[in-house]
Parts: sequence; structure tokens; C-alpha cells
Amino acid sequence: MRWQVVDTPGILDHPLEQRNTIEMQAITALAHLRAAVLFISDPSEQCGHSIEEQVNLFENIRPLFVNKPLLFVLNKTDIIRLEDLPSHKKELYDPIRKDPDICFLEMSTMSEEGIMAVKQEACERLLVHRIENKMRTKRAEDFISRLHVAIPEPRDDKLRMPFIPEKVLAKKMSMEVVGENRKKKLEREIEEEMGDDYILDLKKHYDLPEDFKYDIIPEIWEGKNIADYIDPDILKKLEDLEKEEELREKAGFYNEDSEEEDEEMVRVHELANQIREKKKLLKLESRIKKASTKPKLPRTTPGMKRARSVSGLRNKMRELGVEIDAENPNTNFNRSVSRSGVAAKKARLDSAARQRSASRSVSRSRPRDEMGVKNIEMKEKLRKVGSKAQKRGNAKYSRKGEGDRHISVKLPKHLFSGKRGIGKTDRR
Repeated sequence: MRWQVVDTPGILDHPLEQRNTIEMQAITALAHLRAAVLFISDPSEQCGHSIEEQVNLFENIRPLFVNKPLLFVLNKTDIIRLEDLPSHKKELYDPIRKDPDICFLEMSTMSEEGIMAVKQEACERLLVHRIENKMRTKRAEDFISRLHVAIPEPRDDKLRMPFIPEKVLAKKMSMEVVGENRKKKLEREIEEEMGDDYILDLKKHYDLPEDFKYDIIPEIWEGKNIADYIDPDILKKLEDLEKEEELREKAGFYNEDSEEEDEEMVRVHELANQIREKKKLLKLESRIKKASTKPKLPRTTPGMKRARSVSGLRNKMRELGVEIDAENPNTNFNRSVSRSGVAAKKARLDSAARQRSASRSVSRSRPRDEMGVKNIEMKEKLRKVGSKAQKRGNAKYSRKGEGDRHISVKLPKHLFSGKRGIGKTDRR
């Protein structure tokens, strides 16, 4: 049978109208749930309530347990048992023990003594209670009439015991012998025993051999073990490098040479500084030009004068120490020669273009509608025949002419769109 345990909140011993919402929910559950009720009492009075208060509370809520299996359980028997209580406290439990409708049991959640007996008794009583309720219904008679319980009769007086293999019996005996010490200590109990020396050790429960339990767990990064890339002697090597660095500093290895630079190096540095300054100025000018939104050339700006000329180039090269020979034809300073060459080339191109145009006008072919036509009468006759043939095709496909390629709409939207009504749909 499947069973479920519902732990209700603590119910204090005071009148019903003074209980809060949580206590009322617990009372409602006890009154309406179809279940067995376990009332747990603490005879050691460590819960903060005396035995008399606990018994009074039980008598106060007992009317809620009518027609339900009821169990009164004494807990913490590992601290004190019922027979160890004083006589005046033991007498408080006597009315409950003598009541035939109440099952009185003892148990200890610390030593696990009596827990299985309480669970088994509660399940059996709940099962019997449910069967009795079902038997009271009208449908129970129909089921009983269909059932037949066969009770075998003994054929002789010989006692026949069940057969249990020897290995099973030996294993059961070994479990009973070891059962006394099979309970595992809790971490809280170990902490209480060791005191300040206790250290939480979770690796001892790993399902691994003892040699592997306390191994360092590898750290994996991008599929590689980080420990494979760590040098175990890295700290020692670092100390050696620091000592070597100190010795070099003491020996003056890093002292800068105070030698003066020669004139050539000074000139090179100055030229490099000038180049850097020039580059900075060019960058600034370029940024200013790009950032400007004004037109580049206003309408009032006069035409630009020629900035470069042959004489300017000759003077510039003369300043640099290079003399240009203007009379030499290889220097390309003779404008008359270059212009005459351009004029000659242009004249050649013009004459070639005239010749091509003349040849095209001579060899131009006749139109296609005149090819193969002997005279004008034949041409007119062919035109009439062609127009009649086109009219027949245009009339067949409702075309305006030979070049009509229009495709009419097969389903016009203004006739075939919208919701369909209740009436006819053949026209709208």
C-alpha cells in the first residue's frame, strides 16, 4: 500500500478561538483527511512543555479524531522510558493506555528503535479502516457475492516448514550479527566527539579507492589540463632570476653610457624631428579641410594661375645643382614638336573616319519589306495580305494590334473579394 506522511505544524495548548491561521489549517487537515493520526509525545519534557500540558492538548483535540485510526507514540525513549518515569507522571498516561481505541507505542528517532513497529502498525490500521469503510457501501455486497475464499484443510498432522537455502540463512545470520554496529555515525555526532579538532571531510565518502580519494581534482580549460602547463620548480627559478638581477644591478650592467653623440647623429635627429613636425601639420590641415562644410571654391574666386612652369622647374633644379638643357629634344621642353605631332595624329584619324562613313553609305542594305519585291504594285499587295492576317489573330485573342501583349485579369479583385453572404454567389 502506498502511504504518505503529513507533518502538521505545532498546536499549542490554548482555546480554539485563540489559535492562529497555521494552527487552524492543521486542525482542519486532521478533521477532514481520511488518514491515521499519530500523536507524538515527549516524556523527557525537553520540548518545553510538561507531560500534563501534552496530555491536555491531546484530550482537547481528540474529538477531531473520531472514526479514525489513532496512535499515541512516546518519543525519545533513548533518554527516558515510560517505566523510568516517576509515578505521578506515569499516571497521566494511564487513561490513554487503557483506552481500547488508542494504540500506545514507544520509539526513538535517534536510535531508530520502534520506528518500524510504529510505521507498520499505522499502515495496518489505516488499511483496515479503509476496507471497513468500503464494506459499508452498497456496492460491497455486489463484490462479495462474486468472491470465493478457498481455505485449504490439512491432510495430516505433519508440520511442513518453508524451504530456505543455507546460503540465505547464513547471510541473514551475518546481517543480524553485524546489525548492531551497522548504523553510521552522523557528521554532527562526529563533530560533537572531536570538538574543535573537527574538520569537514567530504572526500571520504567518494566511491574511489583510498589511494585516489584525496587526489587534486584537475582544472580543465579549453579541453586541456592546466596542471600539464605548470612548472613545479617555477618559484625556485624565479628566485634565481631575482638574485641574478640584483648582481647585475650591483655590477652596473644597466648604467647608461654618457658618451656624447657626434655631429652626424645630431643632424639626423634634427631632420627626423622636422619630418615629424611636418607630418603633424599635414594631418591637421587634412582634418580641417575634411571638417569644413563650406564650398571649396566660391563663385567670386578668379581662375587659378598655373603653379608650375618650365622656367620654374629649370630654376628649381638649378638651385639643387642640376642644369637642364632645354635645347636637347630628349628633355621634352620643345612644345612645337609635341603639338605638331598631336596635329598630325588628329588629321590621320579624321581622314580614316571619312573613309569609313563613305563606305557605309555605299554598302547600306535594302529594307526587309522590299527584298524580293519586283515593283510597287507587288509591295502594296503584300501589305494588304499581311494586315488581313494580323486582323484575324488580333480578333481571336482580343488584341489591339500586333504589339499588344496585355494579359487580362482572370479573377478581378472587385468581383471576387469580400465575405460571402447567405444568398446567391453567382453574381454580386
